[in-house]
Amino acid sequence: MTHPVPADLLEIAEALVPDAPLGSARLAGHGNMHHVVLLPGFAAVRISRRPSSAAELPRRTGILRAVAAAGLPFAVPEPLSAVTRLGERVAVAVSWIDGESRPEGAGDAAAFGPLLEALRETEISPELEAVLHTPRRYDDGVGWAEILGEVVPRLPAQWRDGVRRRLDRLLALEEVPPRLVHGDLGGSNVHFGRNGELTGVLDWDLAVRADPAIDAALVASWHGWAVLTGEEAHRRARVWHDVIGAGHLHPVLAGKPLSNVDGFVGAVVAWLQAHG
Repeated sequence: MTHPVPADLLEIAEALVPDAPLGSARLAGHGNMHHVVLLPGFAAVRISRRPSSAAELPRRTGILRAVAAAGLPFAVPEPLSAVTRLGERVAVAVSWIDGESRPEGAGDAAAFGPLLEALRETEISPELEAVLHTPRRYDDGVGWAEILGEVVPRLPAQWRDGVRRRLDRLLALEEVPPRLVHGDLGGSNVHFGRNGELTGVLDWDLAVRADPAIDAALVASWHGWAVLTGEEAHRRARVWHDVIGAGHLHPVLAGKPLSNVDGFVGAVVAWLQAHG
């Protein structure tokens, strides 16, 4: 869903992409961290909403540069401007990605298999290694196993034993070499052309070096589990997903303490109520 662009955000977009036709500008659905002004066919301009997102924008732009240089067989947003401070806002313009996303539940292996394979096979360059966090099971209290271990006792009693058993299955998985993991492969982030070809992938803010089964779980939980081929790939993705839902993994993998534990637990409980 898009919306008209407020005048102050339009001024920022014009400053960063002066040649774009502003009459077509639209504001993407409101995100927590950034406003995104869409300039169809030309660019998207990300504008910080708060000081924390302003501080993170240079690092996230660095991720885009490293991913764009990785030689992926589809387009990714590339920075068109420097990260620029304009008054109280910080903004950057990135390249436009053609195509449209597929709705929830509308996916198949032919569409998403090549995407998952490309991510899994991408060589981790020194540039990628420098900008991507590598989640660890145990890491002085901020490893993903430690964080999940703290979440389980906060769940309502009816869910604790089941989540703990599923966590034990996850911990029993054989570790694999970390690969490029997008971390948010649902919703509107994967674009396809009119003929069904994969054209590009947006929004790399949550990218990490981790188990590629995480991306497989994210795709399957949004577009349907039939998108996955191969028994082992399906099994590993299910194990990651079944603990608390693949869509809730990023705060656990971020390498930081949970900023809002009660809110996170509430989101997990809502998922458990819906999915068991």
